Amino acid sequence: MTAPFRFPRFFVTSPSPCPYLPGKQERKVFTELSGQHAGELNDALGRIGFRRSQSVAYRPSCPSCTACVSVRVVAEGFAPNATQRKLMRRFGNLEISACRPWATEEQFDLLRRYLATRHPGGGMAAMDEHDYSDMVEHSPVRSYVVEYRLPSENGRPGELVGACITDQQADGLSMIYSFFAADRPDCSGLGTYIIVDHIQRARKAQLGYVYLGYWVRGSQRMEYKMRYQPMEVLGPSGWSPMPAPVARPAAMPARVRELV
Repeated sequence: MTAPFRFPRFFVTSPSPCPYLPGKQERKVFTELSGQHAGELNDALGRIGFRRSQSVAYRPSCPSCTACVSVRVVAEGFAPNATQRKLMRRFGNLEISACRPWATEEQFDLLRRYLATRHPGGGMAAMDEHDYSDMVEHSPVRSYVVEYRLPSENGRPGELVGACITDQQADGLSMIYSFFAADRPDCSGLGTYIIVDHIQRARKAQLGYVYLGYWVRGSQRMEYKMRYQPMEVLGPSGWSPMPAPVARPAAMPARVRELV
């Protein structure tokens, strides 16, 4: 019996400054996704913590740090909290479509606005249209750009306010990268809604999980991923439930503290 695909060759990047934890160095192990079995290979690697970027699958391989761990939401068990339910109502009139992985000028303009608002000076800030096209279109697996638009008017499509590059794997949806109109006050919370919408999509498609990439222990930027429960984390023995975060008690008003 022969294997469905040849065992891939893996490579390791040189150490570079970690974008999440000050003073740390990051290193990645990666392999190429190519050929007729690229999708199967991507599925297999996704189950052991790899992520896709264009035609490459990678995962952290830092010799002195294990803060990055793969996380995924269990779609069937997910129950939105009060904040998430409020956002589902607020954005319930958006028109959503799963488009083929083809980059558009409208998507790139939205991405530039998002990066300027949320990640100025970040590693993606210098992307041009060609870079964005590569990110979207150079996919050897089953990928989509899920677009979120304001309601159409007079037969014309509404404004694009959100998008997510998404892979459909054998056991779930993998959210590669999402962005939205963070410069619009009426789009506050849309990033959360996009994740909730993907969880609902996975459930309707009878897919078990939504892969959210890596949660970085100690990085405040990654704390938002803990809001989607139940969640599983990948450890040395495989995937296991991650305990839900304990809600922090609300701070007492100043006048009350003075009386204590």
